[in-house]
Amino acid sequence: MATRARIAVLGASGYTGAETLRLALGHPALEVRHLTAERQAGKPVAEVFPHLAGRGLPDLVKIADVPFDEVDAVVCCLPHGTTQEVVAALPGHLKVVDVSADFRLADPQVYAQTYGRAHAAPHLQAEAVYGLTEHVRDEVRATRLVANPGCYPTGPQLALKPLLHDQAIEPDGIVIDAKSGVSGAGRAAKESLLFTEVDEGLHAYGIGTHRHLPEIEQGLSEAAGEAVRVSFTPHLVPMSRGILATMYVRLAAGADRGTLEQVLRESYAGEPFVGVRPATRPPSTREVRGTNLALISVHDDRLHGHAVIVAVIDNLVKGAAGQALQNLNLMLGLDETAGLGASAVFP
Repeated sequence: MATRARIAVLGASGYTGAETLRLALGHPALEVRHLTAERQAGKPVAEVFPHLAGRGLPDLVKIADVPFDEVDAVVCCLPHGTTQEVVAALPGHLKVVDVSADFRLADPQVYAQTYGRAHAAPHLQAEAVYGLTEHVRDEVRATRLVANPGCYPTGPQLALKPLLHDQAIEPDGIVIDAKSGVSGAGRAAKESLLFTEVDEGLHAYGIGTHRHLPEIEQGLSEAAGEAVRVSFTPHLVPMSRGILATMYVRLAAGADRGTLEQVLRESYAGEPFVGVRPATRPPSTREVRGTNLALISVHDDRLHGHAVIVAVIDNLVKGAAGQALQNLNLMLGLDETAGLGASAVFP
């Protein structure tokens, strides 16, 4: 695009909204025109996020007060269940990236079963592209609505989809053990997320029932060409951001650890945001903190015929705002990496 693309960020007062703003402010071709936050409307951004003070951002307003004819694209960081009706009412010329779960599940019935309510815009669900960018670039470029993947599903899908597609691992018996920083639970005040409730502790939650399970299985089933069911357990870790997923898989006949690593290296050769580490150097969340990177490593399991795969991402960047901007770049005809070149924050 010859000029800067004008964007609105809906739901800008949460962690994902703040991260979208941080990244957009460093983007060479985006201009933030409008920001919404229903409960914070009328406030300057600095009052909600002091770290964004002095950057020339507009004040927060209600969605109803946004003149959408003044923007080219919208990033929706609204709570799950609220985006469907908002997107359905937006002008048709807008490019939309939805960071909520509202358009991720292709089957409206599965959505209803998972979230306990009927989908309010099934006609839009039919045209939405599930934006795991590295696997659907052409589709993302051609669509006006992208469903941004969830934070937990991103790493496991990047690691497992190529292996299932190439039949390097068995589709049954996959176990995913994932651990996330507390920001993944959102910014709303909750007793269970108080410092004294999470510090110096580690706990599992949503065991066998987490809402990201159908999303993970949808992507893996598509790659395998058959129904895939996995065992997935998330855990909350007392750190601000980051997700580490440890996956246990059964090797296909004739495959070994080297086979899996080779498939992943070939699948992601030249990819700017996905790296495959040698088994001698498994990745950690600190290596991706603040970046749009996903790092993967493959390891031998002591159980014959099995392997262990580790994947790490920053849940707020590659797991949310970063992947959203990566998709938006493609939708707007921009360099896919624009605004996403920051190195990890360390220590």
